[in-house]
Amino acid sequence: MTTIAVLGTGRVGGSLAAALTRAGHGVTVADRTPGAAADAARAAGIVINATPGAGSLERLAALREELRGKILVDVSNATADGPDGLPAELIYPGSSLAEQLQEALPETHVVKTLNTMLFSVMTAPATLTQPPTAFLSGEDPLAKQTVRELLTDLGWRAEWITDLGGIRTARATEAAILFVPHVIRSTGFTPFALSIAR
Repeated sequence: MTTIAVLGTGRVGGSLAAALTRAGHGVTVADRTPGAAADAARAAGIVINATPGAGSLERLAALREELRGKILVDVSNATADGPDGLPAELIYPGSSLAEQLQEALPETHVVKTLNTMLFSVMTAPATLTQPPTAFLSGEDPLAKQTVRELLTDLGWRAEWITDLGGIRTARATEAAILFVPHVIRSTGFTPFALSIAR
C-alpha cells in the first residue's frame, strides 16, 4: 500500500482518489481549506496534482518543503479557457507545466502522465474500443517505475504505457490538449484518449 495525497477535488481528483482507494492505497484528498494541501502532502509518499493547471504552479511551489523528496504525479494541463469554457491556448508555450513544476521543485520527482485523455479514461482505460496510450515524462527512472505501477493499479496494461523520456517531453503531451476542444465540439464528451497505433 502506498500513501497518496490527491490535490484537487474535481472530477479528475475524485475519480483518481476513488480508483486508487479501491486498489488498496491509503488516499487523502485535500480540499480547499487552509493548510489542507500542505498537511496531505506532508503525510504522503506520492502526491497527485489534479488541480486546475492554470493555478497549479503557484499552489505547488508553495508546498516546496512538503514535497521535498516526494513523487509528484502531474495530470494537469495549463491552458487558458476559451469563450465556451473549453481549453484554448497553452499558458506555457515552448515549455510545459511539468517543466515549470520541476524547476520550481528541484528536490521533487515530477512525473507527467494521464493528461492526454478525458478524465473517465484515466481510471477505466479498457472501456475504450481500442487500447489508449498513457505517456510518462520525468527525470527519475525509479519515480517513473513507481508511477507505472500505479497506472497498472488503475487498469493500464504494461503495453499501453509509453515512457517518453525526460520531463521536457511533457511539452509534447501537454500540447495534445489543443486537440480536445475540437474533438469535443465534433463528437461531444464521449470518452477518448490519445493512442499510438503500431
